[in-house]
Amino acid sequence: MKKIIICAICAICSFTTASAQKFGHVNTQEIIQAMPEFASARTEIEKLTDQYEADLKSMQEELQKKGEAFEKESATLPDNIKQRREQELSDLYQRIQQTYQDNQQALAKAQQEKMQAITTKVLDAIKSIGQEGGYTYIMEMGSGIPYISTTLSTDVTALVKGKLGLK
Repeated sequence: MKKIIICAICAICSFTTASAQKFGHVNTQEIIQAMPEFASARTEIEKLTDQYEADLKSMQEELQKKGEAFEKESATLPDNIKQRREQELSDLYQRIQQTYQDNQQALAKAQQEKMQAITTKVLDAIKSIGQEGGYTYIMEMGSGIPYISTTLSTDVTALVKGKLGLK
């Protein structure tokens, strides 16, 4: 009887060990910030932002000059010309507002497109590490998960960085 119980316990232990799950955790922010593509994307977005800001500044300076000129001349202008100039100033102001909104949307879209390519590359590397290492789950450290045991889970951040050729 003892032999049967011992055999049963051994069988259960070997089954449990064979079906043990392997867990990993990763810090994708650390990986993304180490990628040259991220630095390049950030530089491109900054250049685009500077260009948009310069364009808006130019438009605002034009509006200010025209507004100052209008104020100086408005007392001597006939009503029809005064109304036309007021309309021109109003149109220019609206164009500035629209340009600002368009620039914000274009920046958001450019940023999203650049980050999508980077994120896809990182996720593909994580999947590859997961498959190669036989991981059941690889969880993001900063994803709001209240607790990830770093002793029962393997940090695969370095493996993913290696897969991407990063240090």
